[in-house]
Formats: sequence, structure tokens, C-alpha cells
Amino acid sequence: MSAQKDSWVSSLLFLLSCACSMPRSGGASLQQEPSPQHYFSGLEAGRASLAFFSPSVSPGSQPFLEQIESSAEALQDYGISVVKVNCPKEDTSRYCGKENALRKAFLFRGPRLIREFPTDALFDVNAVVANILFALLFNEVKYVETLADLENIENVLKGKSNMVFAYVPATGTAEHRAVMEAAFVYGTMHQFVLTTEAALLKATSQDHPDVSSAWLSFCHCQQATAPGQPCRRTALAQPLTLLNIHRHLKLMGAPLVTEVAEDPEKISTVHLQLGLPLVFILSQKETYEADRRTAEFVAWQLLGKAGVALLSRDLVALNVLQRSNVALKTPQEGMPIQYLVLEDTDEVITLVEDKSKVKQIQEDEQEEEEDEDEDEKDNNNQDIQDDQVVEAVSRDKKRELPLEHILVLTEDNFHSSLSEAARAVVLFYASWEAVSLAVLRSYSEVAAHLQGTPGVLLSRVNCWDWPVLCSQENVTQVPTMRMYKEGQHSVTYGGMWGAEELSSFILLSQFSCPLKLATLDEAEGYLRGEFPPELSSHQQPSLLGVFSTATTEAREAFEEAGNLLSGHVRMGMYFEDDALALSHKYSVSPPALLLARSRDQSVEGIALSKHSVQDMLQMIRYELLDIFPEITVPNLPQYLQLRKPFLILFSAGDISQMESKEMLKLAKKGPQQAFVACWLNLKKTPVGHGILRTYFTTTPPLPVLLWVNLHAGGQVFQFPPEQPITEENILSWLERLQAGLEIPSSTLSGEDWKPPLPAYDFLQMMEPSVPELSPQPGDTRGQQPAKSPGGDTARGDTGSREEPSQQSTAEGVGSPGRGLRGTAPRLAARDKQGKRHSEL
Repeated sequence: MSAQKDSWVSSLLFLLSCACSMPRSGGASLQQEPSPQHYFSGLEAGRASLAFFSPSVSPGSQPFLEQIESSAEALQDYGISVVKVNCPKEDTSRYCGKENALRKAFLFRGPRLIREFPTDALFDVNAVVANILFALLFNEVKYVETLADLENIENVLKGKSNMVFAYVPATGTAEHRAVMEAAFVYGTMHQFVLTTEAALLKATSQDHPDVSSAWLSFCHCQQATAPGQPCRRTALAQPLTLLNIHRHLKLMGAPLVTEVAEDPEKISTVHLQLGLPLVFILSQKETYEADRRTAEFVAWQLLGKAGVALLSRDLVALNVLQRSNVALKTPQEGMPIQYLVLEDTDEVITLVEDKSKVKQIQEDEQEEEEDEDEDEKDNNNQDIQDDQVVEAVSRDKKRELPLEHILVLTEDNFHSSLSEAARAVVLFYASWEAVSLAVLRSYSEVAAHLQGTPGVLLSRVNCWDWPVLCSQENVTQVPTMRMYKEGQHSVTYGGMWGAEELSSFILLSQFSCPLKLATLDEAEGYLRGEFPPELSSHQQPSLLGVFSTATTEAREAFEEAGNLLSGHVRMGMYFEDDALALSHKYSVSPPALLLARSRDQSVEGIALSKHSVQDMLQMIRYELLDIFPEITVPNLPQYLQLRKPFLILFSAGDISQMESKEMLKLAKKGPQQAFVACWLNLKKTPVGHGILRTYFTTTPPLPVLLWVNLHAGGQVFQFPPEQPITEENILSWLERLQAGLEIPSSTLSGEDWKPPLPAYDFLQMMEPSVPELSPQPGDTRGQQPAKSPGGDTARGDTGSREEPSQQSTAEGVGSPGRGLRGTAPRLAARDKQGKRHSEL
């Protein structure tokens, strides 16, 4: 919009708002016509008028006339005249006939009738203005009832124009009027779309909107150049009024990111003029591209809430700290610009949404500077640890962890405490190490969740204070968690470190694995999902081993496999005299596995042909995998271990029923032995965006079906996007692919996928002069917990002494964290590895 036109729009909106709020003089603008003939003879081409035909004396029309008179001045702002036409008693024409009197009003443009309105639809000023403008703006404002209608309009607008989508609970309301008045001004610049369908509002929003309130969203369709690319949407957060809509549309029309090359104190943007803050991302020539992407990402997150500018250090002499990377300018006059050091995009967003955050960040920075000055005196060459876990721990280092429900174990009370507990969970960690502290936080949540659970002792050992004890337990890397069962070997946890996964492992470990069932009714109930209450929330499949008296070898291998899988799998076992009848019911003969899936209430019989423990473990792990799984971060390693190609469907949300049905049909057939058919939901697993960017230069339109062979060549093939995803089409495509007739979209590098940082082998970091600290081979306990004569479970943590500073042993810097900064200065004040951490 040009400056002149923008000024005109602002002035018009201001006049309209004043006109809407001014008291009415009561009928001064209502025109009177003595007869229909006189009215029609004076109509001007192209000029709109609202006419009400009434007998000369009509007491019943008085309430309606009051509303018409009140709306006359408002309609005059839009060039619409309001006329009361007196009908002679003898006139029985279309407009003055008895059946029309007091019932209808008529909207004309010149002599042409646009629409008839029943008088009860024009019940107040808002209803009059809204309905009249809606009729006149028929081509500028589209009314939609279904999601398909809305998507069709979006598809037409993509790459061409933007859309304003509004929902009002009912027509004729003040919100409806506000939308129509905004459309009158902006209708030539944006496509306005209106609906009153609550179901459509729910289908277009994931935030469970209140359907009793009006809602408006600006859809950025002009930037959606690809047919499958959705239009970004920015909702109006304020009440739906004319001034708020005008303000919102001005913000949407402003540049997404403003590049600044002058003193920020002199900068004035539309955001500051409208009372919103302006965020500066400080940049320099070496990091311009990364900082530009960062600014654009932040701008989209703060659209409508704040402006974002890219401030070049190379072009502006700033008298601020070199490590400052963000500045905040508020709209209040006289307020100085705040220069800050923020760690990621979340903090920038919080900075705008939480006004108290600025003061808190400044106080934290001052304290950090004092700590850094002190650390520099001790060690001027400490490495900066560029690791997300360290960042997270550093941000929360002042947070007090609720560890009162976790017993502290030492060399004195370790064996005695474990021998007194039926089951004891022990977390081995190092109090200075970032991942250990992050896991300790999850562990504290587990302790609070499982508080009062009988038969389970939660404990911890700080290996930095008790290295000999950890060495004796063959713990060489931290963190490590083990479940100790009285009279049995320990089980080492090998899953994800989230609180939910840890709780699941501990609860499952309480029960025997496999669980021995004594009667046929118990076995049938187990297959139906009748478990102890503690296990009822676990939705994983259940395995039941069925054995006869002649299958001792297979039964013993199954028991040993269950011991190894304790805490990870729900397993049962039945080997009574009537086991043959149970297995025959599911068309198998002992030894056999019965697999019960809670999702579809099915039971599958699987014959056991191999009886070694290793074969049993491999078969159990394979059979527990889903037929057409949704790939997530926790379950991806299980499917990678199959070392098969992936036929993976990337989706921006839940896949459609048709796609799910076709892919499931494909997965259930014979070819599923050769590859893993699966899908990935980018909304639930955002890391999928990074995967697609690795496969392609830019993210392709979703959904996209790919064949990826990570274990042989790393070639990535894309299913033709123009073809429907059906079993027949996919099989035909796979045949061409195997025949070498398809060209790969990309080829992955042969580099190994490694963690960004090595695991901390804390024993190797200790002084070699201490012989007890040599790493011990193996992964099982060297001895069973024996009761110590001097054991004291009530003893406090004798390792509460101050923890010495340690330099980072990582040989290199890992992959960067969230992309909110360039290379220098980083948009993060990295904490040095040698800083002290506090557990409590």
C-alpha cells in the first residue's frame, strides 16, 4: 500500500469509528418520499439506497423506523441513503401491497433491486449495517459453509493474494458489522471470507476455539507458491472490532523483518506506532544468512505481537557488549533500549509475552558476569560446551529438585539398603555432568509419581563421590540406572530418559517376567487384558508363552528371555496340563507364543521353532513391533535394528483413513519381510523436518512417500507425488525401483550417525594412580548385595562436600542446538563445562 493510500485508509477508519460512537440526532438523515413514483424517478445509477415502504399512518412500524433512523447516518458514510416511502392507501403495487407493508425493506443500486430484507432481520443498527454491506459486497466477501469450500478459495489465491477469514456466531451482530466495514475498505486488497458454521471454525483451528465468540485470521496465501503448501495463518488475538481489524491488517501488511542500518533509537516502525515492541536481532557480516533466518523465524512466531528488525553491527557503531545478541525497544517514550543475551528463540518469544522477563534476564546476566569473572581467574582456557543438555541444566541450575523421596546410597549403606528392599532402583550419576543432572530431574519426577508404591526403593549414587563403589558395580559410564531384585541379577535400563519411560520400566519390573499363570481362566484373562491395576495403563502388546511338559528346553529359554526383558516387555507363561487345549484354540501347537494386541483386540498364534535364548529374544522383539508403525524418536532404534529399507510416509498430521488403509494392506502382505512400511507425523515428531531437509534441499509438499535404504547405499527415492497413494500404485513403483528404472532423489553420505558428544566414561577420567578405578569388563553385577554390619539406611549423603571444577573432556563441539544464532556472536551465553552445579 502506498503511503498516501495508507494514510487515506487510516483516516477513513478513524472517521468511521467516530461516526459509530457519535450519538444520533434521531432521524435527521432519514429521507422522506411522498410516493413510490417520486422515489423511483429520483434514483441515480450506481448509488445504493435502502427503502422502506409504509402506509402514511402506521403505528406498528415505529420500532423498525427507530432502528432505520439510527442507522441512516452510519450508512451514509458508505454512500448509502435510507428512504422512507409513504404509500397511498389505494396503492396495491409490489412494494406497497398489503402483504409487504411492515414486513420488508428493499436495497437498490440505481433502479436495480439488489435484495429484499425481512424487517425482523434488521433488528438494530449493527444488523442493518452488517446485512446491507454484506449484500453490496457480495463479490468481495465469500460466504463458506464447508472446509472444502474454504480450501478451494485458498487454492485459487495461493501465490496471488492473501485472505481474511472471519467467523461470527450469527449475522447481524456487532462483530459481523465490523467485518463488513473492514471488507468495504480492504476488500480490493484481500479476499474476505465469512462463515457462521462452528464446525468449520473447529476444523480450521487446533486450539479448540470458543465457538460462542467471533474469530478472525489473516491467511498468508500470497506466499504459498506450491499447490500443496498451506497458507500460514495469524489469528487476531484482540476482540473483533473495526479498529482491531484495521490494526491487525496494518501489521500483516508490514515487512516481516526490517533491516536496520542506523541508530536503533531513531527507528520507528508501524509496530511501535501501534503500541507494540520492536525486537532487534544483532547481526554481522560473517553470520548474516544465519541471523536473517533466525530473524524470520522469530518474526513469524511474534507476528501481530511485536516487530522484528535485523540490526547490523558492521553498519552501526553500538556501545554495547559484544556478546549481546538481542535488543528490545518498547513503544513508551523515554524508555531506553534493552540489550540482552538470550539463549534461544523461546526466550525471545517469552521476552515479548512476559514483560517481567526483561528484568529477570538482566539480573541473571549480571550474576553470570560476576561468576564468569571469578571462573576466569581460575581457568582462562575453559572450553565452551555447545550442547543442548548443558544449556538446559544451566538455565535451571537454580531450581531446587525435590529429591527427598530418593535415598542417597554410599559405600557404607549400599549393600544393606539393597538387601532390605524387594526391588531397588539405583541411579548412578555424576553431580557435575550435564546429562546426569538432566536425568536426575526426570528421576525426581518419577519419585514424586511413585511415592508410596509398595516394594520399590528409589535411590541414587553419586559416582563422583563414590568411584570405588561404582567400579565394584561395573558402572563405567554415567548416567546408568539399574533395577536390583532380591536374590537375582540386576537389570540395566536401556531406554529413553524421560519420566514416563522411567516410570514404565520401574512399574513393569515389579512383576515377574514372565508372569506364571496357574489356571486356564487366568491365561484367558491375561490375553483379554486383565492385568493388575498398575499395568492397565500400558498399551503395549502382551505375550503369552504356551508350553507342554515335553518342551522343557523352549520353556527355560523363554524364562531366561523374560528375565532379560524385565521392565521392557509384558510377558506371561502357561505350562499346565491343559496348555494343549489353549494353543489349539489359536491354531498352534506347543511350544508357541500367543500375541495379544490391545489396539484391535486380536490374538495371534506364533509357533516357536528355535529354542535358544538369543533366538527367543530376537523373535519376541520382532513380533512386538507394529505392522504399520508410526515412527517416533523412542521407537526408531527398534526398527533400525532390523537393517531393512524403510518405506516411510511423511505427513503434516494424522494420515487419512484411505492412506492408512492402503499402507496397511501393503504391510500385511508378503513384501513386508523385505522392508519396513511406516509413517512419521511431523507435528508429533518435529525432527522429521530436519530429516526431510537432509533428503531434499527444501521440504517437499506433504504427504510424501519415500523409499530409504540406510544400510545399502543410502539412496532416497520419492514416490511420484501426482499418483494417489494406493497399494497397486506403490507395488508398481517398487517393481520399477527394484528393476533400476527409478532415479534416486538424493543419496545420503556414508558418515556414521554419532551422538553430538561422547558419553562420559568417568573412570577413565580419574587419576590412573588409583588402581580401583580401572574400568571393569562386563555389564552384570560382580556380587549380590550383602548386608553390611555397619550399614545405616538413615545416614545422610556424606558426599555433600563441594564438587571440584572439571574441564570438559569432549574432544570437539557437537552439533548446534536450536538454530537461533549465527556463528559469532552466538545467540546463547554458553556455560562453561567447569562451572559448579548444585543438586539441591
